[in-house]
Amino acid sequence: MPGIVPRAPSYRSISYSFGPGQLTPAIKALIWSNVLIFVGEWIFPEIVRFFGLTPAVVVSSGWIWQLVSYMFLHADPLHLLINMLTLWMFGVGLERLWGTQAYVKYYFLTGVGAGISTVVVALLPYDFATRIYLTPTVGASGAIYGLLLAYGVVFRDRPIYMWFLFPVPARWFVIITGALVLWASITDVTGGTAHLAHLGGMLFGYVYLKSGRGGPWLDLKYRYTKWRMNRLRRRFDVHPGGRTPPPGGWTH
Repeated sequence: MPGIVPRAPSYRSISYSFGPGQLTPAIKALIWSNVLIFVGEWIFPEIVRFFGLTPAVVVSSGWIWQLVSYMFLHADPLHLLINMLTLWMFGVGLERLWGTQAYVKYYFLTGVGAGISTVVVALLPYDFATRIYLTPTVGASGAIYGLLLAYGVVFRDRPIYMWFLFPVPARWFVIITGALVLWASITDVTGGTAHLAHLGGMLFGYVYLKSGRGGPWLDLKYRYTKWRMNRLRRRFDVHPGGRTPPPGGWTH
């Protein structure tokens, strides 16, 4: 009886993937919100005056909503594209692990924390602080850097390609990124980039993740532990216990 030669898989059955996969609910809502508001900003550029974060206005006029609204404004299409791409790349895994409610809370905590950091730094008696005090700050970068910090804490050993060239563990990616932002904040004399806001987002995120002793932090730890256990079960082909053996028999 002639042998049966298996047919090689068609090239159409081979698929490739890039990034973390399908958008999660909060990520999708944030991306659409940022894109639509950017279109409105392009049509009515004067909205930056009211909704961009200008520390002088927050302090003198009490426009505290700018601590939130500035996160949805961006300087140009490239600024928006980079932030939204990073939001997708690093935010999807965190939302899947934590759940939408906990993820949204963390995102806004780090974004508002970055805004508060910007206002505090703007009050310092230095020349660079004066520029920050009078200049509107826009962008979701503070919250984005908070997400990078969380990704490095939660997925500490997951490889990330640094500058798309060589892989480093996520925790080292975050450390290197934070060091570069700190160096940029020291050497930048133009004041064109809110580096200190980026550091503020990372700082607030680190304090939140490391200082929690109950409530949502315990839920995050539980979700992470459950995810790790399920991953190990799949890796070693371990099935949940029960009286009925799984297909193919028990694995010992």
